[in-house]
Amino acid sequence: MNSFVVLGIIAIYFLVLVLIAHFTSKAADTQSFFNANKGNSWYLVAFGMIGTSLSGVTFISVPGQVGSLAFTYFQVVLGYIVGYAIIGTVLMPLYYRLNLVSIYGYLEQRFGFWSYKTGAAFFLVSRSIGSAARFFLVVGVLQLAVFNALGFPFWATAAIALLLIWVYTFKGGVKTIVYTDTLQTLFMLASVVISFYLIADDLNLGAIGLFEQVQSSDYSTVFNWDFNSKTYFWKQFLAGASIAVVMTGLDQDLMQKNLTCKNLKEAQKNMFWFTISLVIVNFLFLTLGAALYIYAQNKGITLPAKPDDLFPILALQYFSPIAGIVFILGIIAATYASTDSALTALTTSFCIDFLNINKYKEVEKEKIKTYTHLGITALMLVIVLVFKAFNNDALITTIFKIAGYTYGPLLGLYAFGMISKRKVLDKAVPFIALLSPLVSFVLATNSQAWFWGYQFGFELLLLNGMFTFVGLWLFSSKSISTPSDIEKSIS
Repeated sequence: MNSFVVLGIIAIYFLVLVLIAHFTSKAADTQSFFNANKGNSWYLVAFGMIGTSLSGVTFISVPGQVGSLAFTYFQVVLGYIVGYAIIGTVLMPLYYRLNLVSIYGYLEQRFGFWSYKTGAAFFLVSRSIGSAARFFLVVGVLQLAVFNALGFPFWATAAIALLLIWVYTFKGGVKTIVYTDTLQTLFMLASVVISFYLIADDLNLGAIGLFEQVQSSDYSTVFNWDFNSKTYFWKQFLAGASIAVVMTGLDQDLMQKNLTCKNLKEAQKNMFWFTISLVIVNFLFLTLGAALYIYAQNKGITLPAKPDDLFPILALQYFSPIAGIVFILGIIAATYASTDSALTALTTSFCIDFLNINKYKEVEKEKIKTYTHLGITALMLVIVLVFKAFNNDALITTIFKIAGYTYGPLLGLYAFGMISKRKVLDKAVPFIALLSPLVSFVLATNSQAWFWGYQFGFELLLLNGMFTFVGLWLFSSKSISTPSDIEKSIS
């Protein structure tokens, strides 16, 4: 590929995003930034959320892992269906009834000040590190594919990329993102479908022929019934349900878009169609992964040591230039659809949960929001550059996993708040929330030695949440005594 051609295509891509931002952010205020004045259509939110829930890492990791795990990841996806049903029928009615902008406001009403700040802080830490890690990995791909040849240092590539996100989100916020993410989801899905078609054409099989090969291969194995395996069905399925609840229903990033719908009914309709769409999209990614491995086998291509490198290497070194450009656009779309949303959600949470922005006048609100958004963008860049300085895949993976553990306490907090009417000692909550992921990490690290070869997988999230739940129970009183407390329990 000619690097200047690819750079030109990327520039046009971002110009389109900026134009969308220009038209969608007219007359926007801070409420537009935070909840789009609750004026978004459910179908735009549903389609755009596909790109937000995935990322550039998903774009290359889900196809890559097919080589060793086949389609077993689809067991997790099936669990998503249950999780999203819980979100639509339990959490969404709660959020709309309380008229929340930041979903962590529920924790203050149910438990108190320290619980509220703990939940919001865990989100800020987890989403900052997680989004930066995803962004770092994809910027590395873009650096190798395009920007090294142009003489751009890594820090400049990362800084420019984040600055462009800031440019098209700083004014309209979530109001703009709903539209830009819709476009980026379209690019991402088009990239997957076109890549599959080009592989089929190169192998002279046709799309149907290649799909039949995928279906008849060992790669298409979905179910695993080995109890000790990380991919045992019930582990994956239950973990998928809990991941959906926690990383969508208890995550300000994803729920912020749901809360921009006009009313609860439209938000639930959005969640229903989003669920169906996401299941189909994940199946497409897995099918593409099998196609990539079949292509490599047919062409006698040596597989890379890291499965995540398979799609980038094939797209950039073996496929046609058109396929390479399609890959670049797809990975940018997937990455930016998740990163722009994360920056906006982090800004929203910090402004509302820690700066109490609603107590100020509109002019002051605008200044606070703008500076916070710029600060969050700068923080993201710093984290990315720290990852680059370490340049250690194992360390980065560990940090990324630790960030993931922070969702366990959120699961425990919300579960306890909605299932139990017990009153918790609010000041103990931060310590419980810190201890639970630490214990979970120790168990995961030593599980094979301590539990006869058992390996924790995604179900570790459930265990983490359970530790938090038990801790809250131990530091709670038997009942809520006052009418106001009962009302706050939202049981």
